[in-house]
Amino acid sequence: MKKILIRSGISPLESFKPTEILFNNSIGGNVGNLIYAYSIYRTLTTENTTIVPDYYKIEPENAEFINTNYDAYVIPLADAFREQFIPQLKKYTSLINKLTIPVYVIGVGLRASFEPNLDKGFPFDDAVREFVKAVLKKSSIIGVRGEITAKYLSKLGFKEGVDHTVIGCPSMYTFGRELQIRDTNISRESKIAVNSSMLSPDNVLSFISRTMEEYPDHYFIPQWMKEMTLVYTGTGKLKDNDNYPTKMSDEVYMRGRVPFFLNAKTWIDFLKDVDLSFGARLHGNITATIAGTPSILLPKDARMRELAEYHQLTYVFANELTENTRLEDLIDRVDFHAPEKVQGKNFDKFIDFLDNNGIDHIYKNKNTGLAYTAPLDIKMANVEQLKPIYPITACSSEEIVQRFEDYFPLAEKRAEQKEIKLKNKLKESNEKLNKAEKVIKKQQKTLQRRSVKVALKATDLIRRNK
Repeated sequence: MKKILIRSGISPLESFKPTEILFNNSIGGNVGNLIYAYSIYRTLTTENTTIVPDYYKIEPENAEFINTNYDAYVIPLADAFREQFIPQLKKYTSLINKLTIPVYVIGVGLRASFEPNLDKGFPFDDAVREFVKAVLKKSSIIGVRGEITAKYLSKLGFKEGVDHTVIGCPSMYTFGRELQIRDTNISRESKIAVNSSMLSPDNVLSFISRTMEEYPDHYFIPQWMKEMTLVYTGTGKLKDNDNYPTKMSDEVYMRGRVPFFLNAKTWIDFLKDVDLSFGARLHGNITATIAGTPSILLPKDARMRELAEYHQLTYVFANELTENTRLEDLIDRVDFHAPEKVQGKNFDKFIDFLDNNGIDHIYKNKNTGLAYTAPLDIKMANVEQLKPIYPITACSSEEIVQRFEDYFPLAEKRAEQKEIKLKNKLKESNEKLNKAEKVIKKQQKTLQRRSVKVALKATDLIRRNK
């Protein structure tokens, strides 16, 4: 039985309560991470393979333990080539260099502007270069999310087709080689799933906001950890934005139409039951696509653009939206079935990537149909899949009280722990400062004594020469 370690905050075979997810950051800051992780769990869990999450712990000093207890380390990444992620990327590099088992990067991308200038380079180029070198010592080839990332790595000196290859996002292959996106007839009474990002341009946010007003039977699906706290407790808010729900008093929260999903399966199942998904979240719309639901993605940067283009997701670029654009205008011009047309080719390339690295998977026997029951599916049937949480405006008094009793004592305890750590760090800093001051004073006294001796010698020498 092979045992694989995977970068993941939670396994599909685990059910974490909302407070566990909140205080352990089991979604890596964004619940979209659950989708592509789920796809890899499902693809790589065979009769002879067990996959264990690392809970996002990157500890180079644990290399010996990992070498002893696991047969491989799978690292699925999103837009990890970005400035904010470089500290973690460097830790991964240090850890990987100490490992003796294979290390597979199944998906990684560059975060950059919509039209990135790759010739100019990025401040993190050296860190990315060292990371890629470390991985290639432990595997045959790295899988990147799209053409922009591929060009970026080529600029850094790595060869496309030899060192790296485009595989898209593994989440698109969650259920194999086939996609079946159903036809839809959208009216003002249709049930709509909406997703958004405050990082989107103003015209995109404005379009999403007015569309929510025009289609009353909508659900807003947030993805950030801060939004999970808002949904669960009703407290806290995001930075004010007139075109984005940021607080409990916003209409969509007051109506109780903000589900926050705790696992991939219930999210996928929910989207099977809506007429359309649209918005500015990549995995919000990929989840709809693999659920067979028509969707429209509004890409805001290079990482979304390269995946939208590679998978031919039904997308509309921001510069195509005006203040007069309506959702029906987009519906009339897009092809909801476009992703189906490239799915087979992209899936085959993904499988070639796995095979080139010698990674075992469930499709060895050509089980690529949507009706296929994977080993993980059988195991998950025995696991309780927790339902999404909804805002406290949709909860009974009893549930609100239970949430408060579950959350706030843990929040206070976490705050106390942070305060203790801060005090300890301050104490350590003061101790180091005191030691440094003592060394400086000692050196100053030594220098003073030496200066006196030098002065005396100079005076004595002057006297003798008179």
